[in-house]
Amino acid sequence: MAPEDDPYDTPRKFRAPDDEWDPFEAATRAMHPVGRSPRGQVLREFIRWYMRRPGAKLPQRPPAGTWSAPATD
Repeated sequence: MAPEDDPYDTPRKFRAPDDEWDPFEAATRAMHPVGRSPRGQVLREFIRWYMRRPGAKLPQRPPAGTWSAPATD
């Protein structure tokens, strides 16, 4: 597979609290249930949209789910 065709980039460090990162995985899987964790894909879509890249669209959000409730301390 050519590097430009590989959907998985070089791993990057991204810091997020577990009480946000873990539910984020559940939310992204609700929209993309097949394959590896889609969190990276959704983050890349958001980054392209945020930078106003041509053709970039804000990622679609899933309907409300268990991940929508605020974290409890």
